[in-house]
Amino acid sequence: MLPEFEFASPLFTAAGLDVSRETYQKLEDYAAFLVEYNEKVNLTAITDGDSILKKHFIDSLLLHHLCEPQFPQGAALLDIGSGAGFPGVPLALLRQDLQITLMDSLNKRIVFLEQLRERLGLQYSAVHGRAEELAKKPEFREQFDIVTARAVAALPTLAEYSLPFVKQGGFWLAMKGPGEEIRPALQAIRVLGGEFAEEKQYRLPDGEERVIYVVKKTGHTPTKFPRNSGQIKSKPL
Repeated sequence: MLPEFEFASPLFTAAGLDVSRETYQKLEDYAAFLVEYNEKVNLTAITDGDSILKKHFIDSLLLHHLCEPQFPQGAALLDIGSGAGFPGVPLALLRQDLQITLMDSLNKRIVFLEQLRERLGLQYSAVHGRAEELAKKPEFREQFDIVTARAVAALPTLAEYSLPFVKQGGFWLAMKGPGEEIRPALQAIRVLGGEFAEEKQYRLPDGEERVIYVVKKTGHTPTKFPRNSGQIKSKPL
């Protein structure tokens, strides 16, 4: 399924990643199960081994590599819109000390993530629900040291989905493709209790450009946020 470890290892090294043969075998199991499951439930458009390695696995692992100071030991991490498990599951493989929760609005994805957890022997939680609803619940609101989101929505909208989950002093890490600037989201970030810290620009092994926007939670999110999905989409902050 994936390229041989001897082919992948130089790609990891070039990206600054340290991935053992044992971890790579877990990634191989992950990829094989993903492609098999994808035949009955649409989880990803990327189904060849080389692209899964570069666009999913390396991209997910680079989040940790580039933002390592934001990943303290034993941190609670929430991955919003986890889909097929990116970046949350590769992070769970890399850092088994992290308390990881994967969230998705489609239950069929949660079923996949739960079966994947058993297959890989991991400990993450998988939660079915919409971010704007779960963020109102005390067990989720401002309970996470790190909140990740990969694509999902435009940044002003994504900020309202994400920042209510981040505890004061924690970080929201938004993974984006080229061309989407942080500027339109700065007002939303401030209103929601955050402060833009920095951006991390990088390239995948195939040359595709990516960026991670790092936002620190400096205050509490006002209780009226997040609004319902209709308000969020029709009137972004």
